[in-house]
This record gives sequence, structure tokens and C-alpha cells, in this order.
Amino acid sequence: MEEKKLDLNSIIGFVLIFAILLFMLYQNQPTPEEIEAQEKANKEQVEAEKKAEEIQEEFQATPEDFATPNSTVTDSTQLENLKNQLGAFAYSAAMQSDDNQVTILENDVLYLKFNNKGGFLSEVKLKAFVNHDSLPIFLIKDENTIFNINFGATDNRIFNTKDLPFVPTLTTSGENKVLSMKLMVSDTKFLEYRYEIKPNDYMLGFTVRSQGLSNVINSSQDINLEWKQKGYSHAKSITYENRYTRLTYEYEDGKVDKLGQMSDDEETEEDVSWISYRQHFFSSILVPEKPFKSALLNSKDLVEDEDIDTVFTKSYASKIPLELEGGEFNNVMSIYYGPTDSKTLKKYDKNLEESIPFGWGLFGWINKSVFIPLFGFLSGIFPYGIAIIVMTILVRLVLSPVLYKSYLSQAKMKILKPEIAEISAKYKDNPMKKQKETMALYSKAGASPMSGCLPALVQLPVFYALFMFFPTAFDLRQKSFLWAEDLSSYDTIYEFPEGFSIPFYGDHVSLFPILASIAIFFYMKMTTGQQMATQPTQEGMPDMGKMMKYMI
Repeated sequence: MEEKKLDLNSIIGFVLIFAILLFMLYQNQPTPEEIEAQEKANKEQVEAEKKAEEIQEEFQATPEDFATPNSTVTDSTQLENLKNQLGAFAYSAAMQSDDNQVTILENDVLYLKFNNKGGFLSEVKLKAFVNHDSLPIFLIKDENTIFNINFGATDNRIFNTKDLPFVPTLTTSGENKVLSMKLMVSDTKFLEYRYEIKPNDYMLGFTVRSQGLSNVINSSQDINLEWKQKGYSHAKSITYENRYTRLTYEYEDGKVDKLGQMSDDEETEEDVSWISYRQHFFSSILVPEKPFKSALLNSKDLVEDEDIDTVFTKSYASKIPLELEGGEFNNVMSIYYGPTDSKTLKKYDKNLEESIPFGWGLFGWINKSVFIPLFGFLSGIFPYGIAIIVMTILVRLVLSPVLYKSYLSQAKMKILKPEIAEISAKYKDNPMKKQKETMALYSKAGASPMSGCLPALVQLPVFYALFMFFPTAFDLRQKSFLWAEDLSSYDTIYEFPEGFSIPFYGDHVSLFPILASIAIFFYMKMTTGQQMATQPTQEGMPDMGKMMKYMI
């Protein structure tokens, strides 16, 4: 009986243990809600991976173009080193594998490359244009630009965003492509550069904002946006190109000014609406949504001589104080990278076309109101070289009434010549009386000894406006006519041997200026000869022949 009882107890024990195990398994099973949540999470992960693949295909970027977040840094020593170097922004470095990785945005006209380090552009290529050697036009390349925000932190560190690691994220907004570059303190705290590019557009949307950094940024210290850039040369003559390379800006509700042309210059202005780094026919323009309260602008000339081997024309720099609102950044801007073309710039309705040097005052008005529309019309009908000739003829026709008045006055002077000679002989010992009688004769006949100056005075602003128009007209860039390869620049029929140049002349021979000089010489010979025949030089009166030569 003892043995049997023992076997029964063992069986009961095993049954109880088995029951307990079953109970524990049952208790640890996920509830229907937990199962549903897990399935939803798995589904979202699959969709997220699929969407990431679609975005990558849409942007046509290779895997190395994207900064893939690292897994959380587990090496405590490495994490401590990051904290010592970057303070609150160590998290941003831990979220990426390589500071030098790049992300690419592009549309029909722009190719843009962004670097993780600094979060800004490292390359800007204009797809539709080439330089004089048929090479691509780059406005940014090989570290010729710096975009930086300098600020102090609450832990007494000084940070420069150009040296810090940003984490990129690519998305789309309708037809637009959006790149978010974040300098991260955590997933919800960051400084963001947000870029948005539209199809077939030279204007890049650009926003600098922060979130949750009120306890990181020291608001008692100055915060400055620094934008520096060196202008690449794209023309066959760097000195010629440098004449039309300037830093231009708009300030105080519509005033437009520029820094020195061939020298170093610096200005501080208030209420700055835009800043243009113009490289003759191509520009980089920073346009804030609200005018900057102030900006320190600087330009340095980098061209000493045509023979010196340099690829840069000028060095530009802007230092712009930024203000915090509630301890945070929120600056909405745009950056234009494109041609310095009045038609293209005008469509943005920001007065950006004023960055083109069409001349000041009356000269600029003539260009913008007359010559630009007229040339646009003619170039739509004729080849560019013929359009220039037709426009010149039309200008001469418009000025013909003035020339007619001049010739009419000269004819009257010729008729009056015998009477003037009589007055000169009669009052040869009394200059005052002679001059008085002569002027009375002029008045009676309706003639004027100054008539020869009138055509020159009227034509001067017109032809000076043309002188400013042709070198800055983007439509003429790289357009050929006869022997001239580029109508926006000088023509060359012969180049002197390398290293040889004639002082005050240059290192080449241009045929157009020679032909123009010959034509002007014979024209002056004819007109001044007529004036000398009809207008005898009088005491107290200027020699009109000499004056005309100098004026023309």
C-alpha cells in the first residue's frame, strides 16, 4: 500500500506542474490588441521601407548620396568623445556615418550637391550653360563658398554650423523636391536647413529654423549668419569679366547700391531686401522673405593682372545678425543661382533685375525702357548681329530731327559769313562791340554758334546707354556674328604671343574698334570741316571744331 500511495502522489505532482506551465504560457500570450498593434507596426515598417526606396529612385541618387543613420553609438568612450567635441549636438554625429557624404537635388536647370558637414551646398552647376571653353558653368565648387551660423551655447561653447554634422532627409511636396538637413540634439530638438526646389526654376527655397533649442542657444550672445563666396571666372578675359562683377544689394525700400568695382570695399546697411554676388552673366542672390535688419557687406578684388593665373575674380562676404523669437530661429529665405538675365530675374517680382548694371539715372532708364524691349523685339525677327545693326539705324533715324536742326543752323551760318566778316572788320578795335553786333545778327537770323554741340549733347546719353547695354545683355552671350565669336565681349582677329602686350592697348587686335575709329575720324573730318567753314573763330568764343572732337 505504501508503494502505491507514493506513485499516486508523483502523478498528482506532475499534473500540477504541467497545469502551472500551461497557465503561465496562457498568461504570457499577447492579447488581440497587442497582436493587432504588432501587425500594424510591421505593416508601417514595410511601407516606410518601400517609400524610402521610391524616394531614392525618384531622386536618382546612389546609396552613397544618402546619409544612412548609424545605429546608436554603444561605445561609451566614443560617445563621451562626441559629447566633449560637440556638446549638445553629439547626437547628430551619432546619427550619421560620414561627415563628407553628400545629397543631390536637381531639376531641369540646376544640379545641386549638399554636404552633410555644414548642411550647405558644396556644388552648384547650371545645366543649360557652358563657359568659353565649352566646360560646365559652376557657381559653387571646390569649397569656394561658406554658409555658417555662429552662435554661443548655454554651456559656454561657441558653435559654427559649417563645422557640424547635419542629418539629411529627402521628401517630396507635390512636384517639388524637399531636403531637410538637421543638426540634432534629439529627435525632437534640432536646427534645420530646409531646401525646396521646383521644376525648371533657378530659385531655391531656403529656411533656417530651430525647434526645442531655447535651452541650448545662448540668447545673450550675438548670432550671425555668414555667407561667403568667391566668383569663378567663366570668360576668355578675366579682367574684362571683372569689370562687370560686383556685389549689389537693395536696401531701405527700393534703394539699390553696389560695392567698389576694381577695389576692396565694405559697407554696413539696414533693411536689406536682397544681396547679389554677380559674376558678370551669372549671379548668386540671397533673398529673405523679410528684409534683414542690417548687414555688413564686403568685396575684395582678386584680379591683379590678366597674366596672373587665377580662377577667381572677387571674394564676397556678408555678415547678417539674426534675432531669436522665443529662443528659436525662424528665417524664411530663397537663394537664386542662375543667369543675370533681366527677363528671368524680373519674373520673381523682387526687383532683382536692378542688380544688372544698365547705368545710373537717365542712362539706365533709356536701357530699361527703350533698348531692352526694342532689342528683344528685333532679336525675335533677325539674327543677333543684324538686330544690332537695325537697332543702330533706328536710333539714328530717331535722332535725325536733331541732326536736321544742326545742319539747318550750319547753313544759316554759312549765309551769314560775309556779314560776320564785315562786322569783324568794322569793329576790329572794339571786341565788346563786335561781339554784341555779331550776337544780334545771329539772333535776327535765327542761327546759333553753339548748334554744332547740340547733336553731341543729345546723342551722348543715348550712345552711353548703348555702351552699357551690350556688355550686360545676356542674350548676346556666346552669340556669333561674322568674325566675332561672342557679341557680348570684344572680337579678336589676332592675339599677340603669350606674355606680350602693348601698354594701354592689350594683348590682342580687335577689328570692330578699328573700323569704328576710322568711321568716326572721317565723320568728324567732314562735320568739323563744315563748321570751320561756317563758324569763324571769334575772340571770347570757343573753337567748336576742337570741342566736337573731344566730345565725340
